[in-house]
Amino acid sequence: MTTDDLKTPFHAMHTGAGAKMMPFAGYDMPVSYPLGVLKEHQHARARAGLFDVSHMGQVILSGPDAAQALERLMPVDVAGLAAGRQRYGLLTNDQGGVRDDLMFANTGEHIFMVVNAACKVADIAHLTENLSGDVQVHEVTDRALLALQGPEAEAVLATLVPQVREMRFMDYRELAFEGQTLFVTRSGYTGMDGFEISIPHAVACDVAQALLDHKSTQWIGLGARDSLRLEAGLCLYGHELSPQISPIEAGLTWAISKSRRADGGFAGDARILDEIAHGAPRTRVGLRPHGRAPLRDGTQIYAAQDEATHIGTVTSGGFGPTVEGPISMALVDSAHRHVGTELYALLRGKWAPVTITALPFVPASFKR
Repeated sequence: MTTDDLKTPFHAMHTGAGAKMMPFAGYDMPVSYPLGVLKEHQHARARAGLFDVSHMGQVILSGPDAAQALERLMPVDVAGLAAGRQRYGLLTNDQGGVRDDLMFANTGEHIFMVVNAACKVADIAHLTENLSGDVQVHEVTDRALLALQGPEAEAVLATLVPQVREMRFMDYRELAFEGQTLFVTRSGYTGMDGFEISIPHAVACDVAQALLDHKSTQWIGLGARDSLRLEAGLCLYGHELSPQISPIEAGLTWAISKSRRADGGFAGDARILDEIAHGAPRTRVGLRPHGRAPLRDGTQIYAAQDEATHIGTVTSGGFGPTVEGPISMALVDSAHRHVGTELYALLRGKWAPVTITALPFVPASFKR
């Protein structure tokens, strides 16, 4: 930690729980706890894991034209999103790359957004500059954010707010707790059932402690958060997504709303619509190494044991505790994208065979 690192409202709880802290996106964040990354991962898969994600940005867009204005910046149907529902979105640039990926909800009164920590300053500046007129951009700075993930997440959170039992995947609700209002979405970034909970600072630690008092719940750090995300085959900004990587290359064609494909009208529409129609030059794929050594991001991929056949680069990689072996994602030339294709990684000067496999590595378990 440096003197410039920010702290979330749960910092003392993390250090009190013996967390190993590290700088991340300008914050001092817990990477793991005494249980260790492997067991934290397994606990979240089996029961309920509590993640501090308060470093992420929370933003409210208000005004009668907010939805239509936001559609100029995202290839996503914003205006058609029903009240009480949330959707995955992408802020694109004029070149068809991705500024950030995010979640946004229609609260019935305004749009509530959660953006990535490393991008939030740039995102807010971009939104403020481009959503002119009657649209107001408000950064929420008086709320913490927790993610409760795993098969027992519903049972745990229902002890505080029983209404969550009625929610389905991507629902949004505002629920009362100790005289304060929680913004609750049935979502998360682990591929499992769970919730993200925006909490006023006044009761943030009370909510966290009430969840931790349940025998099913344990704190989970950034290390296991990433291994869960990787097993779920989910993109991470700065790895599978960047200003140079298009949503189509990243395998996110499903996130481009059908209502936006005909006429465009969003940043980067020329490239994105062309890649939908004719294919992208690169494609995100899953990789399973044949050995036990993980292929980390930056590892180069080849079509044969010859450096002249370079076809791609690993974007994320590590050990998958649930699949009990190394797993990676990579961007490869689209001609080599097919499941079952045998490729080679150059790992510490040696050729390591790998096979393209379907994503996700572990099936999702959302409550539909």
